[in-house]
Amino acid sequence: MEPTVKIYLDRAKNELILSRTIFKVSNEEKIKGSLGLTKEITFYSGSITHSYYSIFYSAKAYLISRGIKTSAPNEHKKIYEEFERLIVLGELDKELGEIYSDVKIKAEELLDIFSQERTKRGRFTYKKMPQANMIPAKESIKNATKFFKSMNTIFEN
Repeated sequence: MEPTVKIYLDRAKNELILSRTIFKVSNEEKIKGSLGLTKEITFYSGSITHSYYSIFYSAKAYLISRGIKTSAPNEHKKIYEEFERLIVLGELDKELGEIYSDVKIKAEELLDIFSQERTKRGRFTYKKMPQANMIPAKESIKNATKFFKSMNTIFEN
């Protein structure tokens, strides 16, 4: 495996671990107490963001392995478009594109990226109380896990 690909896969794995960790911190009062946090404090929005980055870096690793390089500005958009193009060409499973798109939308809303599009997306908005983000965070972790595992399976074969 090319060293750059491995670096991005390792980063994707770290983002997924961080997403799961901050989700766990948000849910477990014993952990919160040991950290001096009140029970009202949650990090679900951060969990969604880190799930997105796990998918982003997994996709970037895949594109690099296929000889497709992207860079700033608009790197997130470029990676998404290239990844989507490979799905349309039938090189990747359509479900991976749907996972990428779903988590990307959540992360964009949380980060206030593409704010004019926010009103079009009724499924999830960062204006909710942080505690209300638990279910979307859980879904994001599930999706990021599936995406990351799928990318790793591709690289193992």
